[in-house]
Amino acid sequence: APAAKMAARSGGAAWRRGWLPALQFVRRGSKAVTRHWKAMHFQRQKLMAVTEYLAPRPAVPPRCLAPRKETLEEDDGYVRLLRRQVEEVFRDNRMIAICQYNSMPDEDVVLMRHYLRKHNIEVKFVLNEIVRPVLSQSKYKNLLPLFVARNILLVSPETKAKEMLRVLKGVPQINLLGACIDDTILSRQGVENFAKLPSLEASQGQTAGALALLPSQTSSLLQRGSAHLTALLDQHIRRLQAGETGSPAEPAPAQSLGAH
Repeated sequence: APAAKMAARSGGAAWRRGWLPALQFVRRGSKAVTRHWKAMHFQRQKLMAVTEYLAPRPAVPPRCLAPRKETLEEDDGYVRLLRRQVEEVFRDNRMIAICQYNSMPDEDVVLMRHYLRKHNIEVKFVLNEIVRPVLSQSKYKNLLPLFVARNILLVSPETKAKEMLRVLKGVPQINLLGACIDDTILSRQGVENFAKLPSLEASQGQTAGALALLPSQTSSLLQRGSAHLTALLDQHIRRLQAGETGSPAEPAPAQSLGAH
């Protein structure tokens, strides 16, 4: 009997387990939030302020320390030579034109140099690293904004702006940026306006003629009154002489009549 009861119980339990659902939903209670922001106690604040780390101050203020001496790198001898050549170019030439150089065949470069050399204009290829330090310490520092790309210099001991523009007109790879003519910095438009001016000899002749014309006119104006007075006196004397002798008065000379 006890065995039968155990078998019945075990069989019944197996039957009940076989009908249990495969997925069971279990509901659990949510945890209570116990951590909320809370202001720090004022005593703890005092303790944190007292125990805050403060970096030690230097014994000598930084402004009182001697400045560090920067070690200047010595220039190479070749660099100094190139800079000296640039100084000589700006010192010995009256016209220095700065142009932007674009890539072009070597044959065109040789041909351009040949045409420019006919007018006593030389082409100088320079590096910005060489030119900029030289110009920054000279009176040509306003030319620095032009040296930003690959540049060349067209230099001449004479002011051959018209001839230079005529040659550059046939070389589109060379763009004129500006120039320094007789210690005067000019833009591209300024160089074109300078090229339209007459030569120095013609300007000097025109100036001399204008200056000589004014004194001649002034001299003629000053002498006109005295010449007129002299002519009137001569005519009066002839009339008096004619009245004494009874003969008609002689006509005045052509020069005296022209003075009237």
